[in-house]
Amino acid sequence: MAQSNSTVDDAVGQKEITRLEFRGGPFMATIPLVFFIVWAITLSVKGLVTEEALVLGMVIGIGIGLLFTKSKWSDYAQALFSGMAQPIGVVAVIAWFWAGMFANLLSAGGLVDGLIWVGFQTGLTGGLYVGLTFLLAAMFSTAVGTGYGTVAAFGTLMYPAGIVLGADPVMLLAAILSGAVFGDNLAPVSDTTIVSATTQEADVPGVVRSRFKYSIAAAVPSLILFVIFGGGSGIGSEDVIARLSEQVSPEGLILLIPFALVIYLALSGHHLLTSLTWGILASIVLMFFTGTSMSEVINIYMGEGESPVIEGALMAGIGGYFNMAILILFILAAAHLLELAGTMDVIKSFFMKQIKNVARRAEFVIYGIVALLNSFITINTAAGIAAAPFVSKLGKEYKLHPYRRANLLDTVTSSLGYIFPWSGGVLLAWATIQAVAKNYDFVNVVSPTAVFPFVFQGWGLLIVMLIAVITGWGRRYSGEKGEELKEHPDAKK
Repeated sequence: MAQSNSTVDDAVGQKEITRLEFRGGPFMATIPLVFFIVWAITLSVKGLVTEEALVLGMVIGIGIGLLFTKSKWSDYAQALFSGMAQPIGVVAVIAWFWAGMFANLLSAGGLVDGLIWVGFQTGLTGGLYVGLTFLLAAMFSTAVGTGYGTVAAFGTLMYPAGIVLGADPVMLLAAILSGAVFGDNLAPVSDTTIVSATTQEADVPGVVRSRFKYSIAAAVPSLILFVIFGGGSGIGSEDVIARLSEQVSPEGLILLIPFALVIYLALSGHHLLTSLTWGILASIVLMFFTGTSMSEVINIYMGEGESPVIEGALMAGIGGYFNMAILILFILAAAHLLELAGTMDVIKSFFMKQIKNVARRAEFVIYGIVALLNSFITINTAAGIAAAPFVSKLGKEYKLHPYRRANLLDTVTSSLGYIFPWSGGVLLAWATIQAVAKNYDFVNVVSPTAVFPFVFQGWGLLIVMLIAVITGWGRRYSGEKGEELKEHPDAKK
């Protein structure tokens, strides 16, 4: 079966695989990831994509890759475990669990209702309402770090209310998606922020501070465009407005306090888990001032058939990331195969010839690779995980600072995850307003293909980052001690 393999013994006596060989050459190591990408595209086209299905695709791909292994099958298996055990994956998974608990506590405490209540109290209509929706969605997604949660929450309440108040349905949905993009890109507790930072060996607070200028540069013109073009006909039903207004209240706005606390602690240099832990504790305390019962936080009881049931915001926060946690481990394992097979070295050598020692060209390549993988993989976090090893490899070769690498990875990933008609964010928005339309006969169901050209924050981020690559705006290099340098360290020699 196996002709050659390379191993060394690690500190605990287990074999550490340092080299794998595949029948057909090093590019055969890409089979697991290639299969996964094709699988994801196929499911997206058929509208059948789910996180569980993506995990299954990765498992099948890894199984197929085993058949092409020239090294021992046991070495292939050990290499997979080594890839899954990388600290990058473990850090991301744990951070997701904490961020998930925090996000669900804020939602259970009524922060969404509070923000929507603000929208009603302003009395804004048409384009001004669409602009306000963008601002509130951006604020909420930055608070809780979940773009998908923002799409679901605002699609359920702000969307039907906006149609009543004279907003254009397409622009309104685009504003909700754009708000999700903003938070996904900038929030310290966002899964894409965590992935982009940890995979590029950067600290989350530093990454957030460094990318703020890109987010704002895209958000300001986006807001203006939504206000100008967001007006529609509206249906002017006071009865509908009254019904929607009764569903929201201002009490949940008190949950802005733990949101501000987490942002402050994270940007002050505290560890992400420390910041989130204080945010979680503050949220639990303040939730009781909104009339939220303890069962909304955690509820343990015996269900049907004497089966124990654990529910509540804390459990939902962790459970919501189980599938993604498994997926990231498998993708890291598959990416590790590329390292051991020498695939990454071959790819790097090819791009080196094209780049010709020019940092700008290296960033163009990184930008293109991330965009390509995002066009294939429908969930932006998964796409970011798949692209991360390439970004790290090329970026380190040209001594790009970890903040710069993380920003190149995250801005493109956060944008395209809510732009492509087959992306997870857009499909979720479409499914959400379909459900809303069953309760309100006046709601127009906007198709994914109709909304994608108007996700201004997403397109704006892509344009801003492309300009940053061309002009060098924000480009920083790594010094000998990891410090940020404006000039390439070799330029001073």
